[in-house]
Amino acid sequence: MSFAPRARLTGDPHLAGSREYLVCERGSIQLTTLSERWTLSEGDVVVYRGDQSHGYANPGDSPAVAYTVILPG
Repeated sequence: MSFAPRARLTGDPHLAGSREYLVCERGSIQLTTLSERWTLSEGDVVVYRGDQSHGYANPGDSPAVAYTVILPG
């Protein structure tokens, strides 16, 4: 996923029991779920429940790139 500065994207919840991996390749990505918030920098990875509401944002002033991998439950 590519994010312009200050861009946001709302993710759709996946199948029950899903796990989602988010990897920040460039810039900074903020991930928000129902109960938690992470800010990832280049090279950071977070694993979270993909079956809940979640969203992504680029809080920085430069473009950001991230990848997700979704493992069904």
